[in-house]
Amino acid sequence: MWIHEHQDWPNFIWDAEALTTKLADIRHRQGRLLGRMEGLGFKLKREASLCTLTNDVVKSSAIEGKNLNPEEVRSSIANRLGIDIGGLISASRDVEDIVEMMLDATQQFSKPLTKDRLFDWHAALFPTGRSGMHRITVGGWRTLDTDPMQVVSGPIGKEKVHFEAPGADRLEKEMQAFFDWFGNGHDIDPVLRAGVAHLWFVTIHPFEDGNGRIARAIGDMALASADNTQDRFYSLSSQIEAERKDYYAQLEKQQSSTPEITIWLEWFLDCLGRAISSAETTLGNVLFKAQLWNKINQKSVNDRQRLIINRMLENDFKGHMNTSKYAKLVKCSNDTALRDIQDLKRRCIFIQNPGGGRSTSYRLPNREEM
Repeated sequence: MWIHEHQDWPNFIWDAEALTTKLADIRHRQGRLLGRMEGLGFKLKREASLCTLTNDVVKSSAIEGKNLNPEEVRSSIANRLGIDIGGLISASRDVEDIVEMMLDATQQFSKPLTKDRLFDWHAALFPTGRSGMHRITVGGWRTLDTDPMQVVSGPIGKEKVHFEAPGADRLEKEMQAFFDWFGNGHDIDPVLRAGVAHLWFVTIHPFEDGNGRIARAIGDMALASADNTQDRFYSLSSQIEAERKDYYAQLEKQQSSTPEITIWLEWFLDCLGRAISSAETTLGNVLFKAQLWNKINQKSVNDRQRLIINRMLENDFKGHMNTSKYAKLVKCSNDTALRDIQDLKRRCIFIQNPGGGRSTSYRLPNREEM
């Protein structure tokens, strides 16, 4: 029996007393983090939020096996929010549409969650009407043709069914109950509301594809409401991606259980707590970037140099910088790249690594060298 076949579905219950300590700790840490961010000032606060939103979009897609270019995502978010990062690049339609969905969820968290709004999100995820090579129903619930909707893994003939969603003929009724609860369920803590909404939506699985990403967007919307701010300073999706195996195990375990979801909410709160802890690293990186740019801006750098420095400050940048990599990234000649690099080296913005000749490479200064 799947959870949605249980006689008490969807009347979720949990042991509030068992969650009290974890929830109080989460709320305390949320408040402390938001207080620290407020103390950063407008510019640094926006940079921290930009970093978090970028990670959220990239990691939520990565959980589903879709790899986005973080630089495109960051540029798209900055452009939409009016944040000047220098060296804005063009983003693909896929990136622009996914960013639009995420920003709608987090920036407009007080707007009602409706069927039409979810259809718009779904259409943004699949602008071509296809998931990979397969045509799917976009901007509408899945149809009877797709039943049974099963989440499976393993080779053909030896598939393992992790869970089976409600039939397509139940979707209108199921989703209306979800919308009614989400719009009126303000008698529970909004953090718990995020955890319940995530599980509930994934269980219904109303779309042919994209359910996980939309479930996490709904969760982020509820968390933005919990924080009562459009700025995002911690990324639950990034933490879920880091714990992907356990995340799916917890979902699967709950799908074959009952609407008593204390264990799921305990895991959700623990994961959220780890996400908030990771935000401390993000804060440290933002402060370091601010110190570095204060040093750099004592004398202006050209657009090529600014783009390279920003690229090297991204979390996903691997290795060090050299002349050929520099020239390729900014589309200039090796001679121009070398002149730019030597200028940055003279100003101690670039530190030359040990070694020479063809292996000559450079890095940015660390905190101790600032």
